[in-house]
Amino acid sequence: MGFAVNAAKARLKNNELSIGIGIRLTRNVDIVKVMKAAGFDWLFLDLEHGSMSIETCCEIAVTAQDSGIAPIVRVPHGELAMATRVLDGGALGIVIPHVDTAEEAREIADRLRYPPRGHRSVGGGLAQFDYEPMNMGEMTRKSDDNMLLTVMIETPKAVKNAEAIAAVPGIDCLLVGASDLSMEMGIPGETGHKKIQAAVDKVLAACKKHKKWPGMGGAYTDALLDLYIGKGMKFLLAGNDLPMLTGAARAHQNKVRSFQK
Repeated sequence: MGFAVNAAKARLKNNELSIGIGIRLTRNVDIVKVMKAAGFDWLFLDLEHGSMSIETCCEIAVTAQDSGIAPIVRVPHGELAMATRVLDGGALGIVIPHVDTAEEAREIADRLRYPPRGHRSVGGGLAQFDYEPMNMGEMTRKSDDNMLLTVMIETPKAVKNAEAIAAVPGIDCLLVGASDLSMEMGIPGETGHKKIQAAVDKVLAACKKHKKWPGMGGAYTDALLDLYIGKGMKFLLAGNDLPMLTGAARAHQNKVRSFQK
């Protein structure tokens, strides 16, 4: 029986950086091989922003399983039914954005974890096990243990409630969405601002106390990576396909044009 190990979670369990890349522009399975070759641990398949369909997302997820890069899917706020569908379709992790309270986190864990930890419905054979027939109890237990469940901290209210959110059983990771948080704090794009740093410190303390993994999105410069990894961030969203493609293409075009005499 095949089993798709969650490379993102394996890195975290080894106390290593788990590095992901956002996939929003590219909507085909080729991106799996490209980002695996580039050395990323997980794909951040984004259904909150962009026009990717559930069907395309699940095709990429199944391909990613066999390539050894973990498909982690962000669904829109509150779309827990969509989350269970992509888990049934091959995702190895879910990211829920805009989680402000422990009550929201408890509902998320309840809906996305199988019994006895939650009440997720069993949908049958899974790509994670190559669709092989297997004992239901074993399948759901292994699937649940392998799945990475992340909630995003993106508002001052969420930061205030970070410890209560981190205390919720079944939640694995708290991911600071620094871009949206900077907007909510009235400092758009200033992801290195002292207010963001203070928020990160609070989330890190909450994760340490409750043995959860801390994550970060929005730290893309060398200085910010040094700052936040130095503080203890482990689950890193290190950019996304669109700015990487346009940035590299623009730089190459400028280089070629520079040879004109």
